[in-house]
Amino acid sequence: MVGQAALSGVRATAEVLSRRDLSEFTFVLRTARGDLALLPGQCFSVGLNGLGLNREYSIYSGAGDAYLDFLIRRVPDGAVSTALAEVSVGDEVSVNGPFGSFVLDERAVSAGVPHVFIASGTGIAPFASFARSYPSLDYVLYHGVRFEVEQYDRDAYPPGRYIPCISQGTAPQRRRRVTDALRQAPLPDGARYYLCGNRAMIVDVTRALRERGIAGSSIFMETFF
Repeated sequence: MVGQAALSGVRATAEVLSRRDLSEFTFVLRTARGDLALLPGQCFSVGLNGLGLNREYSIYSGAGDAYLDFLIRRVPDGAVSTALAEVSVGDEVSVNGPFGSFVLDERAVSAGVPHVFIASGTGIAPFASFARSYPSLDYVLYHGVRFEVEQYDRDAYPPGRYIPCISQGTAPQRRRRVTDALRQAPLPDGARYYLCGNRAMIVDVTRALRERGIAGSSIFMETFF
């Protein structure tokens, strides 16, 4: 993608520090970090010891935090997410990483280059990590969700930074998809665009941005699920 090269991955076992429910199906799993070095936006492969199966989850916490947070949606038939939803404080889980290059160019951050983040569902995780890691970052975050309850930790963002796009909300007159918002919103000059979420969203948003004259070299993406 862009920015610094990915750090070398390591294999580790980490203690579960907490599990926080955000909705009926989504929770934040917090584990010990140890002395792992990482870049905001990178991923870890997480699973239960002995399960023999891991899944990739982007970091939800900041690069300076003493712990690792992962935003996880429990999939009904998902072996890993279902198992992780049942862990208790003090249990140990398999945490391998970090890896991946969906990171920001710190020179652009320091120079005040505006960033536009577009996420669907739990694809918001790396953007939460960016926002927490770079307090001076100039950004706006568009978050595409189906229902109001899926606005994960929206109060953690400063006013005007987090823009929810709720497609099946309780107020029909306010329903919209993230592509609807991007076709109408003012886009900052010289911005960089980062997309993370399901493949259909990424295809639709990329098309919408290109229709508005955004160059492909300014668009960075991560297919999260």
